[in-house]
Amino acid sequence: MTTSPFGLRYGVEVPFEPPAAWSEVIARQLDHRSVRSYRPDPVSDDMLTALIAAAQSAPTSGNLQLWSVVAVRDDERRTRLAALAGDQQFIEQAPLFLVWLADLARARQVTTELASGAAEGADFVEAAVLAFVDVALAAQNASLAAESLGLGTVFVGAIRNRPLEIATELGLPPHVFPVFGLTVGHPDRLAETAVKPRLPQDAVLHHEQYDLDQQAAHVQTYEAVLNAFYTTAGLPTGWINRVANRFGTIAGLNGREHLRQALHSQGFQLR
Repeated sequence: MTTSPFGLRYGVEVPFEPPAAWSEVIARQLDHRSVRSYRPDPVSDDMLTALIAAAQSAPTSGNLQLWSVVAVRDDERRTRLAALAGDQQFIEQAPLFLVWLADLARARQVTTELASGAAEGADFVEAAVLAFVDVALAAQNASLAAESLGLGTVFVGAIRNRPLEIATELGLPPHVFPVFGLTVGHPDRLAETAVKPRLPQDAVLHHEQYDLDQQAAHVQTYEAVLNAFYTTAGLPTGWINRVANRFGTIAGLNGREHLRQALHSQGFQLR
């Protein structure tokens, strides 16, 4: 069997071929890789405008648009944010760091000031879920748009390690919460950045009803594939251990066990 465009994404040849109606968008998505090394070239205002337009073109529940983003270019601020996000140096190196926000402040202002309402519904978990989904969809659109322009990106969830300090650094008002960051820049040594294999489709694609019984077998298959990838890259092996280390103890949350309190501090009541 010849190598299909799916080969790199799954780390092995797969028993399915691309559809006849193939697209450049799918090819770009399958080629996604995390970029953590950047050239100093700036990301232009025109590029940033295009990325935000792409983000705003993502689906949004009820057209409520419950998200915002802070573009950080200042070197000193990126250095401080990098320290708060686990001392990840590529945040300092990238010329642009986008911090994506779940934003209920605008909706509350519209409801209370422009429509003279009480904004009671904004205090429920549903409102927070809507905002978190909206911002994730928007950011993914922006990331794909960036890659289509030859830029590299990597998502940074570690800003949730110390979200209240991030909020202070960015001057976030109540009812706005930092969800994740996205570094954006011109990739350095992109050829050395590999496409990381994902779980086999049988692990994530269920037909008609969810099937948990087969998960262990799919994970064992993936463990072997990913270990081969990590060995070639000179990285520590063990996806099973990675999952267990994240969820096996509270310590694996790296401070994020306090997210409920942080959300409350930022005005998310989560009733």
